[in-house]
Amino acid sequence: MTTLALEPPRHISPAKGVQHALSLAWRGILKIRKNPEQLADVTLMPIIFLLMFTYLFGNALSGSIGSYLQALVPGLIVMNILQASLTVGVQLNTDVTKGVFDRFRSMPIARSAPLIGAVLADLVRYVVCLAVLMVVATVMGYRVETSPAQFLVAILLVLAFGLCFCWGSVFVGMLMKSPGAAQGLMFVFIMPLTFGSNVFVSTATMPSWLRAWADISPVSLMANALRGLMNGGAVAGPLGGALAWMVGAVVVFFPLATWAYRRRV
Repeated sequence: MTTLALEPPRHISPAKGVQHALSLAWRGILKIRKNPEQLADVTLMPIIFLLMFTYLFGNALSGSIGSYLQALVPGLIVMNILQASLTVGVQLNTDVTKGVFDRFRSMPIARSAPLIGAVLADLVRYVVCLAVLMVVATVMGYRVETSPAQFLVAILLVLAFGLCFCWGSVFVGMLMKSPGAAQGLMFVFIMPLTFGSNVFVSTATMPSWLRAWADISPVSLMANALRGLMNGGAVAGPLGGALAWMVGAVVVFFPLATWAYRRRV
């Protein structure tokens, strides 16, 4: 009786693993280019929120549309980047349920490459979201009041914010059985997080129990840091709190996301 010898597992070097991840990130970017409707949420939603809150509530909340716009835009950047970070979990869930990862398993690539590649490709969505929001806001009258270097730091900071919190999306996406269930559960958590903050109104107008949370919310802290970097004002305090939340998100959700990913695929 003849027995078949099992093929020894392939050893993938770290350099090769990075190359595989970048190749799959490029695959994700090509998917966006061929199906630009995937960018609808990061192009239409920022415009809708910007127009709606500025012209409906600007005078009522701030007494002036111009002053409200200056405070609103940095907060909307944080909100829209956080919402854009939800998509990576839904897309990974879609690839798993459609059998795409079965093909990946048969290829001589690092096991983590599809996950890292999907997260890196999501950066394109963040950049598109920022570009659309800033162009429309500038047309409406928003002006960056600090130096180009400070504005660049603000952009890099909010991109890092989205990358840190996207691991929560990956975790949920790998746990749920369908893309619809993953998206629904993530919105249940993300909507209170974004609206229970100082993005749209000052926390001073909130009830004490809500203000206690809103003052330390990662969305509020990052929004205040961006306001300081883009409009001028204090940066160190809110930035320190935002960085602590970012580190905490990675420490908590990155191991959970990788565990759920390995368990699922």
